[in-house]
Amino acid sequence: MHAKLRRHIEKIMPLTDSEFAFVAEHFTFKKFKKHQFMVQQGEPVPYNYFLLSGLTKLVYTDPATDREYILAFAMEDWWDNDFQAYYTKTKAALSMVCLEDTEVLCLSLDDFNALRAGLPKIEHFFLEKVMSGFLAAQRRILSMMTSSAQERYEQLVAQHPSLAQRLPKTQLAAYLGVSRETLSRLNG
Repeated sequence: MHAKLRRHIEKIMPLTDSEFAFVAEHFTFKKFKKHQFMVQQGEPVPYNYFLLSGLTKLVYTDPATDREYILAFAMEDWWDNDFQAYYTKTKAALSMVCLEDTEVLCLSLDDFNALRAGLPKIEHFFLEKVMSGFLAAQRRILSMMTSSAQERYEQLVAQHPSLAQRLPKTQLAAYLGVSRETLSRLNG
């Protein structure tokens, strides 16, 4: 399981065996079942999650209407979380729910800080991950503001074809901001 993490990190930053051993000791392994919450709105967020296997969605549920808004999906080799709650040690505004049985490596904020202090070059890795996540969020916001439903669908399929194939149609439609019927027309 740690081999996946090492390959993931080494796409950006090569590590010696002893450096990776130091990295690995800061992570814990957890399994979650389909439909299980990894992060729940209103609760503390003790970990950041690196997905080894499975599929999750990050959602905001409006307490007044109970309507769910999907912010993101995550699959193997992706990180996801309510990052604001994690980094500020506040209660989650978002929930992270498993759409499939999911296995993750968990990194507490204390371990994250110890890792950065003990191996300063790992900060470069995390900076690259944060920047790519920020850029993806900007693209998504811009796409929601300027692209048609058809264009948003085509962008998702082009960028993440395996993700689009794994998502239930209702989840994919909600993420794109369309009805399931409209998605069927876009997909047809």
